Amino acid sequence: MQRGTLFLIPVPLAENAQNKSYTPFLIDTINVIKTYIVENEKTARKFLKEAGLKTPQSELLIHDFGKHKRGNSLVPYFTQLMSGIDVGLMSEAGCPGVADPGAEIVAEAHKRGIKVVPLVGPNSMIQALMSSGFSGQSFTFHGYLPIDKVERAKRIKELEALSQKNKQTQLFMETPFRNNHLFEDVLKNCSGSTQLCIACNINGENEYIKTLTVGAWKSERIDLHKKPTVFLIYKG
Repeated sequence: MQRGTLFLIPVPLAENAQNKSYTPFLIDTINVIKTYIVENEKTARKFLKEAGLKTPQSELLIHDFGKHKRGNSLVPYFTQLMSGIDVGLMSEAGCPGVADPGAEIVAEAHKRGIKVVPLVGPNSMIQALMSSGFSGQSFTFHGYLPIDKVERAKRIKELEALSQKNKQTQLFMETPFRNNHLFEDVLKNCSGSTQLCIACNINGENEYIKTLTVGAWKSERIDLHKKPTVFLIYKG
């Protein structure tokens, strides 16, 4: 039996960012698909409505892949795909599979010989890199740094050394309510000449993206509390 296709459907990064996020192909795709695997059903339905879904939502089959469902068998998520039905995979924000638990679904799809089609859409790491002015030839995304202050300081110094050694941009992030603490730790543990880019609320109405040396940042006053932020450092 022919298998369905798994479409990876990006979701806006911020409120009121619909016009920056949707492509005609995305809109056409969601109006063909009736089965989805999502992180949060409520926000997924909201996204589909804002994106221009014409199919009555009562006709949709939505599989919840939220944090309380992970670790269980993946078989139920693939019933439709293995039966030849196309399915959409959606993250809570941005691109599914990138710093996102949806990667587990994508990996399983490849194991099962299911075609995977990524759609164009917003990605905070790539957009932060684009706007930083740092090397786009060599870069690494590290996700979340250690919560422990001592371990985090050690890791920040390691990333700075890696950047200098490899001429490589280092990207990382934090849970939004700990952003200010991470910002302070970067300033404390990096050389004054190291460049730091703060990319905050990407695509949002109050988007803030700025690159300065660590030394210059020490005289800046910013509040990143509860604002989705990507941190980038570069020491060329």
